[in-house]
Amino acid sequence: MSKYLSLSETSELIGKSKETLRRWDREGKLKASREPVSNYRMYKQEEIQLFLGDFWEADESDTSNYVQPDREYSALELFAGAGGLAIGLEKAGLKCVALNEIDSWACQTLRKNRPQWNVLEGDIKSFDFSEYRGKVDVITGGFPCQAFSYAGKKLGLDDARGTLFYEFARVVQEVQPTICIGENVRGLLSHDSGNTLRGMISILNQIGYHTVPVQVLKAVNYNVPQKRERLILVGVRKDIEVEYQYPKPSKQIYTLSDALKKGTLYDSDVPPSEGSKYPKSKKEVLELVPQKGYWRDLPLEIQKEYMGGSFYLGGGKTGMARRIGWDEPCLTLTCSPAQKQTERCHPDETRPFTVREYARIQTFPDEWEFAGSIAQQYKQIGNAVPVNMGKEIGYSIVKFLNQYYNLSKPK
Repeated sequence: MSKYLSLSETSELIGKSKETLRRWDREGKLKASREPVSNYRMYKQEEIQLFLGDFWEADESDTSNYVQPDREYSALELFAGAGGLAIGLEKAGLKCVALNEIDSWACQTLRKNRPQWNVLEGDIKSFDFSEYRGKVDVITGGFPCQAFSYAGKKLGLDDARGTLFYEFARVVQEVQPTICIGENVRGLLSHDSGNTLRGMISILNQIGYHTVPVQVLKAVNYNVPQKRERLILVGVRKDIEVEYQYPKPSKQIYTLSDALKKGTLYDSDVPPSEGSKYPKSKKEVLELVPQKGYWRDLPLEIQKEYMGGSFYLGGGKTGMARRIGWDEPCLTLTCSPAQKQTERCHPDETRPFTVREYARIQTFPDEWEFAGSIAQQYKQIGNAVPVNMGKEIGYSIVKFLNQYYNLSKPK
């Protein structure tokens, strides 16, 4: 069994940047071993566990983000997908008044599970949302990351035309919610050298929204058994003086075992379901990989054959031929469960995770059904915001709105 974590994996697990870990290695605070062939930094799992124990002991006891809504709050969700964020917001006490999504299978999923939700199916460009002005407290949406020309200027809304962020900002401008929350991949931080994000902040400023400092939230810190990261972009209407605060991270780290077996997260083992299978050639290779192992755990000749030209290139490529361990959070799920670059093999059986296992890792309820083919279901689940992470974000929104409405009450 592989007993080492890469620099990237260690960075994800303890929530510190790679540069911080390199500095700690130099200072002797958390020493790394060296991978014999490539000289990459590798960390012993048991040392990380000991370090995390010391790290958390210095902290206060675990805190909950739970808060009760003081009144009924409403949300309008854009780019809703299969409903991961919407279920989370619902669990936190927010009412979804409408959800827009272009993918017809995802819309079927939403309608199948929540017949009462107003699902607006189709291209966001074709919808006018002005009827919701003054009726919605929060707009949320996971808009795709698209570049637009920044060129060192302060962007206005028209400069983003043709991008889906333009549509997100247009709806915010039409509806004028108290707060808006966009979510995206971590890569938005560095997209076009940071210009894309700067442009988005400039546009929100132009339409009357102050932007809270951007944060990347790690799902593993919000009761999700998965090392997934989402960038959160929060805009607060400029006439509002209440400060938005991100949800506090939990010290409890859930593992794959927590996701798929009866325990704290779920009160039963994962239900059986369909799933993809590996071709015979790939299965023969992955049979040789131990739990928590990856391609470097294969015999040298098989490493070379499996990796091809990549074998001689730099980088750890720790997602290739990767078998997840029961006692660790899963790596980030993708839209397809058997991609070579991002392998997530079951701990005991040599196969990808099934649809229901995928859904558990994303913390969907077992009763949430997905429409379409197996491939469509994987895509919907892989694209989703993890439900439990959505719930914690929901609590942070409720806390903000409670403070705002309490301040707004006539004295």
